[in-house]
Amino acid sequence: MQLLVIQRILGLLLMVFSTALLPPLFVGLYYQDGAVDSFAQAFVGILICGFLLYLPVRNQKKELRLRDGFLVVVLFWGVLGVAGGLPLYLSGINDISITDAIFESISGLTTTGATVIVGIDDLPHAILIYRQELQWLGGMGIIVLAVAVLPMLGVGGMQLFRAETPGPVKDTKLTPRITETAKALWYIYLGLTVSCALAYWVAGMSVFDAISHSFSTVAIGGFSTRDASIGYFDSTAIQFVAIVFMLMSGVNFAIHFTALRRRSLNPYRRDAEFRTYIMVLFVVSLVTIGYLHLTKTYDSTAESIIEGLFQVVSIGTTTGFTTADYYTWPGFLPVLLLYVSFIGGCSGSTGGGIKVIRVLLLVKQGARELKRLIHPNAQIAVKIGKKALPEKVLEAVWGFFAAYFAISALMILALMATGLDLETAFSAVAACLNNLGPGLGDVGQNFASISDPAKWILSFAMLLGRLEIFTLLVLLTPGFWRK
Repeated sequence: MQLLVIQRILGLLLMVFSTALLPPLFVGLYYQDGAVDSFAQAFVGILICGFLLYLPVRNQKKELRLRDGFLVVVLFWGVLGVAGGLPLYLSGINDISITDAIFESISGLTTTGATVIVGIDDLPHAILIYRQELQWLGGMGIIVLAVAVLPMLGVGGMQLFRAETPGPVKDTKLTPRITETAKALWYIYLGLTVSCALAYWVAGMSVFDAISHSFSTVAIGGFSTRDASIGYFDSTAIQFVAIVFMLMSGVNFAIHFTALRRRSLNPYRRDAEFRTYIMVLFVVSLVTIGYLHLTKTYDSTAESIIEGLFQVVSIGTTTGFTTADYYTWPGFLPVLLLYVSFIGGCSGSTGGGIKVIRVLLLVKQGARELKRLIHPNAQIAVKIGKKALPEKVLEAVWGFFAAYFAISALMILALMATGLDLETAFSAVAACLNNLGPGLGDVGQNFASISDPAKWILSFAMLLGRLEIFTLLVLLTPGFWRK
């Protein structure tokens, strides 16, 4: 393990992150909202910490191994979660504790959107934009950003990229050079963000709200500048803008890249994961809208359609925006939506959950086992499109699936041990592990009422979900640390 090289990278990345505190600082100066000092102090503190880590090992420029990349990613997200909570804690909003500040920071960076802050409407503008910015940076990954804009890192960028990028297949590159790949992803990400902000503004949001919500929409984050989330604006046009951009952000960004390069929609049409993604959301939307209409939850069919469609897309993509208290909807609907969040977005998107491609592979593997019962000697390949997948990919997916639900079960038990009821514990784990945000029961509106131990457990769950479990769990295996 090249610890000095890792220290150098960590110091550089902390210094990069410190610059993220400058936009909120300038917003605070513009609005004169009293939060300037906390951001100035946090900026200086994080910058100095990064510099002190970097300075003694600045000449350590050896090539990173894959194991080093995993350690850098996990260390950075852990350290960044703590550092990101610093301006929140220094601001003293709502007498926020260290635990709550770190929870809010990790929730933002992992694009979970679970909040412990009550009275969001009254927060300083600097805090509001900072929360949204955390999600925007976390959406694509601060490490991919660093690899894109800091070629002077002098390390094997692909090791960082592979450890950071979600999905079962890690080796696919859009361009021959990793730096160009990261830049391509960020150009698309930035383009979607700008387009989303303009669309929100045209639909009726203020410039500040439009920019803020574009950050969390494209990041599939769910933080809002309002306690009532998107429901505050009471606008069908704004809801449709959110639906469109949540759907787009839940798609593999490699498909966006290919479609733009070829100037064709065929990459979407031909992609099996994209078709499955749309089909799942379409079917669940039909069920939800139909049940809302039958139970007369809303006064009109049109209202049932827009509310049902919005919440299915928001929860299904793991964004977590709300226009209604969906957890009070009748019958099975709240649990159905929570189940859909386990599927989540496509691999290579900013969405959370297990990912559509893994679920698709599990279904195809199940279908193959049924065929084998009838034809035990047949050689049946599992295919995505026309491509047969290696058995090691299927084994990895099954391993991920088993680990995902084993960890879910253990965390539910741990939360129940802190005093939470089953409904709250189950939904809290689902909301945080899937990087969703809102849950059911006591965490339907926010996570402020749960205990500090429960918040630390859920913070760990958010990191596990963001790093797709194995990236973090591999550090706990003895073999990882052997030379």
